[in-house]
Amino acid sequence: MQPPIPPATVLQSRYRILSVLGQGGFGRTYLAEDQGRFNEACAIKELTPPQDNPYALEKSKELFQREAQTLYQIQHPQIPQFRATFEQDQRFFIVQDYVEGQTYRSLLDERKSRGYVFSEAEVTQLVKQVLPVLAYIHGKGIIHRDIAPDNIILRDHDKLPVLIDFGVVKDLATRIQAQDTVKQHTTVGKLGYAPTEQMQTGRAYPNSDLYALAVTAVVLLTGREPQDLFDENTMTWRWQRFVNLEPTFGQVLNRMLSYRVSDRYQSATEVLQVLQSPATMAPLPATPPPTQAQPPTNVSRAETLAVGRRDSTTVAPTSLQNRNDPSIPSRSSLWDDPWAVLAIGTGLVLLTGLGAWTITRALMTPAPIASPTPIPTTPSPSPTKTATPKPSPTTTPSPDPVTYSQRLDFVQGAATRSGTLKSNETLNFIVPANQGQQLNASLGGGEGVLLSVLAPNRDPVDSASNRVSNWAGELPFTGDYIIQLRTVKGIPKSDFKLNVNLQTPAPSPSPSPSPTASPSIVEAVIEIPQGQTGTKVSERVDALTTRRYLINVRAKQSLALTLTPGTRFTVRYPDGSPVEDATNLQRWSAIVPKGGSYQVDVTSDAPAEFTLTVDVQG
Repeated sequence: MQPPIPPATVLQSRYRILSVLGQGGFGRTYLAEDQGRFNEACAIKELTPPQDNPYALEKSKELFQREAQTLYQIQHPQIPQFRATFEQDQRFFIVQDYVEGQTYRSLLDERKSRGYVFSEAEVTQLVKQVLPVLAYIHGKGIIHRDIAPDNIILRDHDKLPVLIDFGVVKDLATRIQAQDTVKQHTTVGKLGYAPTEQMQTGRAYPNSDLYALAVTAVVLLTGREPQDLFDENTMTWRWQRFVNLEPTFGQVLNRMLSYRVSDRYQSATEVLQVLQSPATMAPLPATPPPTQAQPPTNVSRAETLAVGRRDSTTVAPTSLQNRNDPSIPSRSSLWDDPWAVLAIGTGLVLLTGLGAWTITRALMTPAPIASPTPIPTTPSPSPTKTATPKPSPTTTPSPDPVTYSQRLDFVQGAATRSGTLKSNETLNFIVPANQGQQLNASLGGGEGVLLSVLAPNRDPVDSASNRVSNWAGELPFTGDYIIQLRTVKGIPKSDFKLNVNLQTPAPSPSPSPSPTASPSIVEAVIEIPQGQTGTKVSERVDALTTRRYLINVRAKQSLALTLTPGTRFTVRYPDGSPVEDATNLQRWSAIVPKGGSYQVDVTSDAPAEFTLTVDVQG
């Protein structure tokens, strides 16, 4: 790993390094000043791939640009804003907003040193404030993959949690080490926080982030690390013995911590709805408790006391007035009332007579003679009715539908995925593509799965792209397409192998403006005015003209070049050979190894005005 960049170093003639914020095995994060934004603070993440591994270096370039494009899509106030990406001295950099505040890991350590941890109200608020952020990135097909107290900052100015470190640097470093991507899984996530499917297979789903968020919550509530809260023998979490929570919040966390992916909530929005409306929380117990009448809202809240059995000689008064009226005689027993005694006696006589009549009629009635005649005339609806519903309790209920989303990573325009798909599962493979690109998707490995190709608006691309085994065509829009896999109706599960190719067709050659026209090179020397370190030149260029500028630079001097969009340049050594990694660029800087007149060739595919900015220092 290359040494850290010293403080006061200026990268890209713009970013002045102030200090190192953090460092891992594959990169660092620096605090810097953006001199192009009035010295505003920014965070610069650095990836330093192994210099002695050509594969790793080339793979880093490819994956780094892809991940930078992913971060560029994120526009959320609780995620640091992506600003720029650049390469310098075979190091790769991403520039993001700097967040002023403390991580929840730092806050927890401070509280533990004082003898207390986060309250239930604080953690509930944190979860509710992070869930909308997860819903946003999951909606774009992005999984954070590394949620933990270290990667959530409590921002100072508005006290909102901010998600940082999307695992980009770690993900890149892991993947470039796994050159055989078929045989070796790559994983991102902290041990104890990431769920099993992420750590063992490298697969991450939206509710993998929900799992990690729940682990973060119980760590903040208990002040204990995941290994102290998880029982590896029973594969269950034992965190509730350390803290007493309101039941609804505890149930939500336990479901988020489910071992099986299908047992967890399937989206951040679903969790948020449950937390905001606890009455909607299911499942209910298999055998519901007996229904009890609810007391009226205006009932006294005084403590209920147990009382003994009432003496049989006491009769409750009918009203408060009668209870104190001496003119109303009181009876010590029901038997003192002759009318009551007469009524009870009459009832007993009637019941005795009715019972005797019933028994006599039964004895006097002859037993029926067995005959085939009464059998058909007596309908037997009872067996028929009871036989029909019996299969109902034994039928297995259909499992709840589950949708998984995953971004496809292409290597030289191709990607392959395989596995087993169940009837209740839907796989969405997200494919970022541009208008005019050619997409070819086909299924193999079984006949029980069909695919659909959905446009960025989530409608089928055309009439032939819905529920088919293969599709090929030109993409009509720029955006995130989805290749959706589902089983054929009636098939419980099936294996599949998905092959996808995404290619950009070669542009048609532009017709020559004239049969006699031929390419030409117009050469000029750039001289930097005395006492200054840079200068600018503005010219016009077209498809047949190359503007070549000669810049005299001494060995070990820093040369920085910037070109306006719409054109490009290539840098050559004084002997005319191209400088490594300096072809068809709009921005480049390096410390030149040897002195001489370096050549900068500016070209364009169409007529265009350009301005070239040159800066030489050292």
